Amino acid sequence: MSVHTNGPSPVTPSSSSPVPRAAPPAPDDTSGGPLVAVCLRVAALRPQVAPLTRALTQSAHGVGLSAADEAALERALTIAEAWSGRVLALAAGPPIVDGPLRAASALGARPLRVAWPPAEPAAHGGPGHGHDIPDQRDPEPFGPASQYLADVAGDTRALAVALVDAIRAVGEPALVLCGDHSPDRGTGALPAQLADALGAAQALGLVDLRVEPQPVGEPREVGDAQQVGERRLLGERRLDGGRRERLRIPTPAVCSAEAAGVRLRRASLPALLATGDAAVPVVEPAGAADLAGAVRVESVRAYRPRTRVVPPPAGATPRDRLLALTGALVAHEPPMIVGPASAAEAADALLAYLTRAGYLTD
Repeated sequence: MSVHTNGPSPVTPSSSSPVPRAAPPAPDDTSGGPLVAVCLRVAALRPQVAPLTRALTQSAHGVGLSAADEAALERALTIAEAWSGRVLALAAGPPIVDGPLRAASALGARPLRVAWPPAEPAAHGGPGHGHDIPDQRDPEPFGPASQYLADVAGDTRALAVALVDAIRAVGEPALVLCGDHSPDRGTGALPAQLADALGAAQALGLVDLRVEPQPVGEPREVGDAQQVGERRLLGERRLDGGRRERLRIPTPAVCSAEAAGVRLRRASLPALLATGDAAVPVVEPAGAADLAGAVRVESVRAYRPRTRVVPPPAGATPRDRLLALTGALVAHEPPMIVGPASAAEAADALLAYLTRAGYLTD
């Protein structure tokens, strides 16, 4: 699959003018409360695919956060307010991801970008494309097409380790939030790998997440292991058959959640103007040469299910076997048209059919 990109990169100055680059973040003290980190995936939300050549065209104008990532940021801000803590919003990628990080900074989060993919020395000895500041005519907002496709199709364990190192450079997190899956990669494996790298509890695929209320000055109940002042969360996720599962989540934890109707709050105009051209701190992945993924993609092809043994149709002749396969001579209940009828009559007819078919008992 080939990739073409076009369009100017928003909020990116030209390469001819010097650009201030923020220094890597210094570790915070614990006086600001617990640290809630939210990992954001910045992607092209409106890519275009050519119907004949299947070439993917990405534009910098469509770069942003998915609904799940915006909901994760909103949940992080809400939980940090309940805990009197602070929020760290970080994303991995080239300089094009600075725009959504500035928007998160306008909401009160601390922005941080992880330079990803890891820089490879160029021929002239400088950094690779992923770490240069592109100009406004940069046709590849996410880097070279081959590099972007290799990152999307590759293993995410190296990315999880890089994100954990960046979070711990700021402080030890009490909670890490992610969207349930990203728009471009879409595997949903990164939150579990983050939990493994942090050694934290994990609760994935949630539809609701909130702070568990706790009485002040006394334990919750007899025999409960929760101590006074310990932070816990209440999560909910859907199960098969329309059921829900409620979880009590200890901290530190890594949680991923769907959007589930949660919408990101709006930033004030003065905050947007103050962060519109602010420099976003950038950290380099430590030990990038040792972060090779365990999965290597050799080729991409359409999914083909495995063959399975199917019992042969009954019949002595080919005609009998063909009739058994098609069911042409099998007696079926003819369709029945009910109506026009009132709501009560239609409900009675439906219940009578379910009882007759064996789905309901008298």
